Amino acid sequence: MTRSSHAYAIRGGLAGLLIAAAMLPGTSVAGAAAAVPMASHHAIYKLSLLKAKGANAPASAVGVIDYNFSGSACDGYTTTFRQLTELQPSEGDARVNDLRSTTFEEANGSQFSFKTTTRNDNDVVTDVDGRARKLPDGEASVELKTPPGRATLGDDILFPTEHLRRIIGVAEAGGKLLEAKVYDGSDTGKKVFRTLTVIGRPIDAPSQDPVGAADGLKTVRRWPVSISYFDKGKEDAPDYILSFDLYENGISRALKLDYGDFVLEGDLTDLTVKAPSPCK
Repeated sequence: MTRSSHAYAIRGGLAGLLIAAAMLPGTSVAGAAAAVPMASHHAIYKLSLLKAKGANAPASAVGVIDYNFSGSACDGYTTTFRQLTELQPSEGDARVNDLRSTTFEEANGSQFSFKTTTRNDNDVVTDVDGRARKLPDGEASVELKTPPGRATLGDDILFPTEHLRRIIGVAEAGGKLLEAKVYDGSDTGKKVFRTLTVIGRPIDAPSQDPVGAADGLKTVRRWPVSISYFDKGKEDAPDYILSFDLYENGISRALKLDYGDFVLEGDLTDLTVKAPSPCK
C-alpha cells in the first residue's frame, strides 16, 4: 500500500451522509441516503498498534484522534479533526505525524471546502486549502488557494459526509456493497479515490464498553463496515483500509486503520452527543 501526505490518518468521512431510498447490493453511487439524521458529536479515539509485519512495520505506535462533527440537513455539516500519531521503528527515532483539518460540506453535497495542515517530526508543514463544487451537469472541480491551482475531478463524485450518508442508506436498505468515487481534499487537493465499502449484518445489541453503552449509542443500530481506498489508476491494491462499527446516526467506534505492513486500532474513549440543531 502507498502513502499520501494523509499517511496514517483516517479520511474525513467518519461522521455523516443523503436521502432515503432503497439500494440493491453491488450498486454504485446513485440512490440511497441515510434516513436517520446525523448526530452532532465530539469523539476521542485512542490509537494503538494492533498488528505489524515486515521490515517497514513500526515496533510500537500510539496516538489520538479528536473528532468534532456538527450540522444538519438544513445548514450543512462542519467537521474539525486532529490526528496525532507517533510511530516507533525498530531502529532509530520515533516519527510523529500531526494532521489537523477543518471542512464544511453543503447539505445537498454540492460544495465542499477544506483546510488541512500536516506537520511531521522534522517540523515540515504542508497546507492544503480549497473548495470543490459540483456543476449542474454533475461534473466536479476544485479551486485551490494553497497550493494554488485548479483541477477537474470528474463526475459521480461524492464528498465525505455525502459518502457516509450513502453507506448508511445502503445499510438501512439491506445492501452489502457500495462502490463510489470520493473526494476529500487530501494529498495535493487534486486526488480522487475509488472506494469499495463492504457492509456486514446489523448489530442490535448494545456494546459492552462504557462509551458504547451510553445513551447516545445504546439504542442505535450499527453495522460493521470496511472501506477500501484505491488511488485512481492504481487499483491493484488499496492505499489503505478503514474498518469500524458505523451507527445509524453517523457515529463510529472500534476503528481499524490497515496500512498493509501495520494496523492501528482506535478505541472510542470519550463521546459527547450534542442536541440537534433545529432547521431555521
